[in-house]
Amino acid sequence: MQQFDVPAVVPADPEANATDLLIDRVAATPDAPLFALPKDGGWQDVSAAEFLRQVIALSKGLVASGIQPGDKIGLMCKTRYEWTLIDFATWFAGAVLVPVYETSSPTQVHWNLSDAGAVAVILETADHFTKFDEVHPELPLIGNVWQIDLGDLDKLVAAGVDVPDAEIERRRNLARGDDMATLIYTSGSTGKPKGCVLTHSNFVELSRNAAVALRDVLEAPGGASTLLFITTAHIFARFIAVLSVHSGVKVGHQPDTRQLLPSLASFKPTFLLAVPRVFEKVYNSAEQKAEAGGRGKIFRQAAEVAVEHSKLVEAGDRIPLGLRLRFALFDRLVYSKLREAMGGRVVYAVSGSAPLGAHLGHFFHSLGIKILEGYGLTETTAPATVNLATKFKIGTVGPALPGVSVRLADDGEIQVKGVDVFKEYWKNPEATAAAFEDGWFKTGDLGSFDEDGFLTITGRKKEIIVTAGGKNVSPAALEDPIRANPLVSQVIVVGDQKPFIAALVTLDPEMLPVWLANNGEDKELTLREASVNPAVLAEIQRAIDVANGTVSRAESIRKFVVLSTELSESSGHLTPKMSIKRHVILDDFSDVIDGIYNSAPATQGTSLSH
Repeated sequence: MQQFDVPAVVPADPEANATDLLIDRVAATPDAPLFALPKDGGWQDVSAAEFLRQVIALSKGLVASGIQPGDKIGLMCKTRYEWTLIDFATWFAGAVLVPVYETSSPTQVHWNLSDAGAVAVILETADHFTKFDEVHPELPLIGNVWQIDLGDLDKLVAAGVDVPDAEIERRRNLARGDDMATLIYTSGSTGKPKGCVLTHSNFVELSRNAAVALRDVLEAPGGASTLLFITTAHIFARFIAVLSVHSGVKVGHQPDTRQLLPSLASFKPTFLLAVPRVFEKVYNSAEQKAEAGGRGKIFRQAAEVAVEHSKLVEAGDRIPLGLRLRFALFDRLVYSKLREAMGGRVVYAVSGSAPLGAHLGHFFHSLGIKILEGYGLTETTAPATVNLATKFKIGTVGPALPGVSVRLADDGEIQVKGVDVFKEYWKNPEATAAAFEDGWFKTGDLGSFDEDGFLTITGRKKEIIVTAGGKNVSPAALEDPIRANPLVSQVIVVGDQKPFIAALVTLDPEMLPVWLANNGEDKELTLREASVNPAVLAEIQRAIDVANGTVSRAESIRKFVVLSTELSESSGHLTPKMSIKRHVILDDFSDVIDGIYNSAPATQGTSLSH
């Protein structure tokens, strides 16, 4: 059993709660910008002191409306300034926030709010209200229902003007470190969502320790800033939002990824938080745009040079003169333009939720952007390990953060202990007991360490496929490189107890017309028509051949099916962070999978409609 322990670098304070992070920030830099709001095509700063003033005003409104210490408030809202405002106001009122994904179905809304015992709910839009209203009669505990788009936050502030400051100060000091700070429901990729009880200490101790480890990211010259665009309902972005308050990082928001590039250009962040799919899209869009302009060959040469250059830099090897000259040329022609597209100031990006792939890691590294891959779950308040600016290995998810211990069980399962590990599953002692072993949280993920304690994720225990021939296959090892292809949206490797490995593939509807036009095909093809197009099938086969080249023949994909439909959150096949719900997909497409194995076992790709 391998184990790496990184001691905390900040002494623990069991009396501290999450409100102290904001109070301390205002004491340190009251006038420094903590947020920026979109205004007239630009951004208007909100200082730390002004944010605190707004937090206290809103918390008074919650108190005036009858919210009691310990009460749970549901929140369904996209990533925007008000999310973090409500988060801190809830803590200042002594209450507990229960995030609900804005894409949740009415059934999921009902489960989260009823299981949590929420007594109030804050919704953002009329659409969110409609989903909630469908199940409202079955939620008798819910009294107050507020809608942001109707101006209800302003009404709350107005209603709370007579609540004394002393009452808010009393309430914000009620919670101790071991008390519940939030109740976050897992995304349900492996069954019914479970409520994770995250404590105030989870947020406080992890923020204080991570801020030291990530100092280079959080303290950029001229002030660090980030533009949040992934959902704050997920712990990954939620923790970064809290960490930013603690560290004095200026935060902007842009939930509409179609507007991401213009927002990056105007906001000019110094670091980003993203999932690998975002970096794949940036790369693939740039490649296809170059292809459309007749510069596809130049882009691919630039990518090869970037990767080669980065590998030598990381290894500490000498860069040959010829490579240095080509790198300088492509930096002017290609890399600089991509840097500008992301605002021109991005130096770091923190990536999580899925493996990035070494090729992309090296490519962005040569752009001057270190993608710091990390690893964590809701149960670990997000990051348990992360690459650091000064301790960085592409292809790994880094070493453990200060205050965190990580070990591998005999079967390779990653287990975590430390300041970031959740308290329990809400009202589910059986699941809690099953999740721990000798005080260590069992993640269900498989990994390996190198000699320096850098962790690499190799798969998920429950997803290991055992073929009829007895071969153990980790789907992620095949899926990740295939998904890097611009045509591919999702890929699901199948073959448990079957004679060979196969795959279901879906096409990326955004990239499809661009790719078709660049390859002399009709760009108006529908997904159904494209799923049987010979050129499309040949490209998918090429992507699969690349992935197959990294595994043995027994582990390689022999057949694939291009589905004529999309897999999405609304279809029930993806989680809010865009991870696949494998068991749901295997059930819903069982007839397609059966068709793969019941027909001739050709190695050629085929396409079936579902």
